[in-house]
Amino acid sequence: MKEWTREERYRVLHSAQEIEGLHEQIVHSVYRQRFHVQPVTGLSSDPNGFGYHNGLWHLYYQWCPWGAVHGLKYWYHVTSEDLLHWKNAGVGMHPDTYFDNRGCHSGSAFSDGEELYLFYTGNHRDEDWTRTPYTCAARLGADGKAVKLPQPLFGPRDDYSEHQRDPKIVYVPEKGKYYIFIGAQNLELKGRALMYESESLLEGWKFAGELKVPGFEDFGGMWECPCIVRISGKDVLIFSPQYTKLPGRGESTNHNIYLVGSMDYDTLTFTPEGGYQFLDFGFDFYAAQFAANVSDPDKAILIAWIGLPDNHYCTEPEDWEGSMTVVRELRLKDGRLVQSPVQALASLREAPAPTDGTLPDVCEVLAEASGGGFDLNFFTKADGTGGFTCHYDGERSVLVVDRRGMDNRFNQNVGEVLEVPVPGGVRNVRALIDRCSIELFINDGEAAFTSHVYPTADEHHYTVSQGAEVTIYPLKPSVVDDFVV
Repeated sequence: MKEWTREERYRVLHSAQEIEGLHEQIVHSVYRQRFHVQPVTGLSSDPNGFGYHNGLWHLYYQWCPWGAVHGLKYWYHVTSEDLLHWKNAGVGMHPDTYFDNRGCHSGSAFSDGEELYLFYTGNHRDEDWTRTPYTCAARLGADGKAVKLPQPLFGPRDDYSEHQRDPKIVYVPEKGKYYIFIGAQNLELKGRALMYESESLLEGWKFAGELKVPGFEDFGGMWECPCIVRISGKDVLIFSPQYTKLPGRGESTNHNIYLVGSMDYDTLTFTPEGGYQFLDFGFDFYAAQFAANVSDPDKAILIAWIGLPDNHYCTEPEDWEGSMTVVRELRLKDGRLVQSPVQALASLREAPAPTDGTLPDVCEVLAEASGGGFDLNFFTKADGTGGFTCHYDGERSVLVVDRRGMDNRFNQNVGEVLEVPVPGGVRNVRALIDRCSIELFINDGEAAFTSHVYPTADEHHYTVSQGAEVTIYPLKPSVVDDFVV
């Protein structure tokens, strides 16, 4: 594996020609996705600036152009009319000011009439490599490029650690104010969210206080990507707690959870109605973000990064890595989120494939169980051995997902077996399979499970237990793997 120097990782991209050859190389990878957003070159990580504006969905992702490495981060821009067919629009934001000289880091979007504004963390480092995070803003120009404000909205607070980032902006009509949630870490190295307020979108921001979440004062060592949305009269808070292990999550120290409750902007208190719940139970799901400007009060739109910080994946030797999940519609049912792929995804289906044990490399699998035990194994050999196995343990009411049977194994130290609680048993599983990912939606989306997978040429088969039936739809592509910078 290549060892990257700091100079290589933080090299400035001056022209598209510098990476054109890299793109020509990676488009031939057998793991390039067909219906997931992926990096044009190099590395993609957190989704950013996700929202609907003037008839178009805008999405950005953290992008390091040089290879599968975290370094100087840009925002890469993609657009869609239906949350399914995505077009590469090129670099949306460059790290080219004093305040973001070492990267345009994560943030959110806000549509205000005719303007789309982007809020992000400017990652500044001095000659001693000391970090100073600034909360910055930009306006989407007519050419699709960001026009930055000449000064940050505000800088970091000295009474917290340097980890202050990922602004999420919301407008609260009854208060007549805008609020920004910032992921943070206090000086005792505990995860927090900070809140800023202003009556004006681009000026007058002041520190309002620390978000209070009763019962979560000692939860995690850093809260990345805090995001809040209102669904069917309830507030839903999501964030990614780092530097902590959680029950049932193996050795992973990076997670994505949500709380359902109520947000009081007078006291800056989010009161949960219960404990935390996992947004996705899979191996590789992180930095989820709600879309801005969704008009349906009973639904939220969400996307996340298929990947985890500090983990390594099988396309690194090919000098690229990362994907976004499919876009998901979220609704509340009995105090829990139910997630479904956007409805447009069904339009990608081709005629059902023969159920002869062969698994297309890009497909949707619908499995219906008739009760009792349930086994569904993907990416097996022709003789049914190995693969990515899903076993329902009825005695414990859990779905056990195990990827140890795959030829290409990775992140073994973090864990290769995870369990999904399924009270009442598995009724159905919907699996979305692309070239290097699988997303499971269990019991019509009551639970979700996302994982990277890298099947070899021999691993394109499946097995299903008696008492279950499968329908397999090969899927047409919905992303164009073209070179736009």
